[in-house]
Amino acid sequence: MKKKKALSLVINAVLAGSLLLGAASVTAYEAGDFIVRAGAANVDPNDDSDALELNGTALAGTEAEVDDDTQLGLTFTYMLTNHIGVGLLAATPFEHDLKADMGGGVKYDAGSAKHLPPTVTLQYFPMDGASKFQPYVGVGVNYTKFFDEDVDSELENALSLTGGDLELDDSWGWAAQVGFDYALDERWLLNASVWYLDLQTDAKFKFDQPVVIEADVDVDPWVYMIGIGYKF
Repeated sequence: MKKKKALSLVINAVLAGSLLLGAASVTAYEAGDFIVRAGAANVDPNDDSDALELNGTALAGTEAEVDDDTQLGLTFTYMLTNHIGVGLLAATPFEHDLKADMGGGVKYDAGSAKHLPPTVTLQYFPMDGASKFQPYVGVGVNYTKFFDEDVDSELENALSLTGGDLELDDSWGWAAQVGFDYALDERWLLNASVWYLDLQTDAKFKFDQPVVIEADVDVDPWVYMIGIGYKF
């Protein structure tokens, strides 16, 4: 519900703002413009996983869960034409806690991992003239790099295992975006944007015994960002 409300707010703002073509002493985007934006970015997984597998055997009623995280987000847009731009999403590393849901209300802190989600999109800015409001949409590709994976001692202790090591596969997937800029003057602007990232990973927990716990996880996060920007 939280995800739908946030996305709805951005989309409604874009639709409403697209009607605001009124006079304003602000120059519309032009070919060659470069826009830099910075703000708070939240990665909110819309996660779903297969049942956890213990040494290749599925454990019915179990699944993996991924928590959200907020970091400094950076976006860059270079305008190829007056209406088409290329955008890049970057950020400081996100860190997510992983949980193992064993069913029956039993959950363990399973581990944590950091990731970087660089995302490139081709963006369309429909507005003409001197509008302060510049909505845009974009589609493109995301690459997610996982690193600094750790197994939580709670999982090791609960299952009487030792020597835990966690591996998460990197991911390539498509991405979609909707957002808007609101010009404060000829250079400074406010920004809000939402991305959907197609992100899947295979999580492997390896232990000394030897035991391997594995899960295929569709993370598929929504990324929400609000911040300020500057047009060069």
